[in-house]
Amino acid sequence: MDIQEIIKLPEGRRLEFKQNIPTDDKLERTVIAFSNSAGGDIYLGVSEKPRKVIGFKEGEIIKLEEKISSRLYENCVPLISFNIAFINFNNKYVIKITVYPGMQSPYYIRNTGFEKGTYIRVGSTNRLADYDIIRELERRRRNISFDSLPVYELNEKDLMLNSFVKAYKKFAKKTVNKAGLLKLGLLYKEENKYIPTNAAVLLSGLNLKNKFFPYAKIECARFKGTQTSETLDSLTVNSPVFEQPDEVMHFVQKNIRKGSTIGLVYREERWEYPLQALRELIINAVIHRDYSQLGRDIKVAVFDDMIEITSPGTLPLGIDIENLSSGQSEIRNRILAPIFKEIKLIEQWGTGFRKFFLAMEEYPELEFKILEPGLSFQVQVIKKDFQSAKGKAQAETKPVLDSTVSALSWHQVGTKSALSRQQVGIIIQSCKQPQPISELMKKFEWKDRTKFKKKFLNPLIELDLIAMTIPDKPNSSKQKYISAEKGNQFLVELDK
Repeated sequence: MDIQEIIKLPEGRRLEFKQNIPTDDKLERTVIAFSNSAGGDIYLGVSEKPRKVIGFKEGEIIKLEEKISSRLYENCVPLISFNIAFINFNNKYVIKITVYPGMQSPYYIRNTGFEKGTYIRVGSTNRLADYDIIRELERRRRNISFDSLPVYELNEKDLMLNSFVKAYKKFAKKTVNKAGLLKLGLLYKEENKYIPTNAAVLLSGLNLKNKFFPYAKIECARFKGTQTSETLDSLTVNSPVFEQPDEVMHFVQKNIRKGSTIGLVYREERWEYPLQALRELIINAVIHRDYSQLGRDIKVAVFDDMIEITSPGTLPLGIDIENLSSGQSEIRNRILAPIFKEIKLIEQWGTGFRKFFLAMEEYPELEFKILEPGLSFQVQVIKKDFQSAKGKAQAETKPVLDSTVSALSWHQVGTKSALSRQQVGIIIQSCKQPQPISELMKKFEWKDRTKFKKKFLNPLIELDLIAMTIPDKPNSSKQKYISAEKGNQFLVELDK
C-alpha cells in the first residue's frame, strides 16, 4: 500500500499520523503504547486536517532520524524495538516509525516513572495504564495468566466445584480428583499445600465465587427503543462462569423475535439474529474477559435496533482488531480456556470469530461493529435498515452500555459525599484491589471504625463508587471494599 492509500486510513490501534515531531513526550507515549500492545506504525510528516503529506526536506531527514532514535533510546524503558524508514512522495519525505510488540513489558517513560509513565493503546488513543493493566503487562512478560494465580487465603477444602465436576464428567468423560484438579490448573501445589487458583474460584459455586469475584457476572437488559432510559426485562447471571453462556442465550432468545418466511416449498422460521453467532460472541466475552478488573462485569444489551455485548478488558494485547476473522488467537485465561474446550463450549482455538462471520453471511441485513470503549472490548450486531437514517444515527451515537452507569460529575460526588477530591480519589484508587476497612483507616489515620464507615465509606457506597465484597453481610469480619464500575469511571475523569 503506497502512502496515498495509507493516509486515507483512520487512526487506530496500530496507526497514528503526526505532522511534526512532538516537542513534548507525546511521541514517547505512542511508542510505549504500541510496544505494550500489538505494535504499530507512526507516520511523521502527515497533516491531520486535511490529511495530506507535508513531509520533510531531504537534507534534514538524517538528523531527524538520529534525533528520534536518541529520544526513544533515552526516554523509553526497557529498550524499545523499532525501525525508522523514509518514504519519498513528490520529493517530500515521510518518516515511518514501525514499533514492534515488546516482550519486556511494561514499557514506560523513564522520567515519569513506572506507575505514571506506562501507556497502552486503546482505539486511536494512548491511555495511562492503571494498577490492573500494569499487573497484566507484568504477567504477560512472565508468561503467566491471571486465572492461574493461587488464592492463598483458601485451601482445597474451600472449593465448591460440585456442578463443575458433574459437567466435566458429562462432557469431557473424565472423573476429577485431586490429581485431576492439579493437572487442570485448578489447584497449585506449594510445598505440601494444595492452593486453589483464581480459575477454580471462578468455576466454584455462588458463595465462594462472589466472595472473591463479585463482579464475575453478566448483567443482561432488554431496553425499550434504542436508548437505555426504559428497561423491559433484565437478568443478572451470577452462576459459575462455565454456566453463564447458556443462561445468557436463554435471556437473548426470550427477548428477540422469531419470524417466518415462505420458501419454495416450506415455511422457514428464522430468528432476527443468528443464534450461533451470538453464542460465539457471548462465549468469547466470558472466556477472554479480564477477570483481574475486579470492579466491572460483562454487559449484554438488547435494543430494538441492535444487540451489544461489552466485556471488561481490551482485546488481548497481541491481537490485531482488524484481523479477527483470520483465526488469530491469544488466550488470556490459560486455565479456563482449555477447560471450556473440554466441556465443549469451545471447539478449536481461533475459530470463534470465524464461525461468527460465517453465520453472519446468512444475515446481510445485519452489520457488525467492534469498539473499545475505555478499557473494554465491545461488539455490536446492528440492523442496517432499522427505521431510517435517523435511527442509524441514534444507534451509532448511543451511550456505550459499559458506561450506561453514567459518569458522575465532581459536583454530584462532592455535594453528596461531603468529601474532598483527594479523599474520594484515595479511597477509590486504594479499592482497585479489595481492601479491609482497617487498611483504609490507616490512610486517613482514623481509629473509630463506625465513624470512618459513616463518613467515608457509606456515602461512596450509596453513590455506587465502591462496593462491599460481601454485601449480604455488611458487618462481616471478612468484609472488604472494592471500587465499582462508576468509581473506576469517575477516577478516570478525576485524573483528567
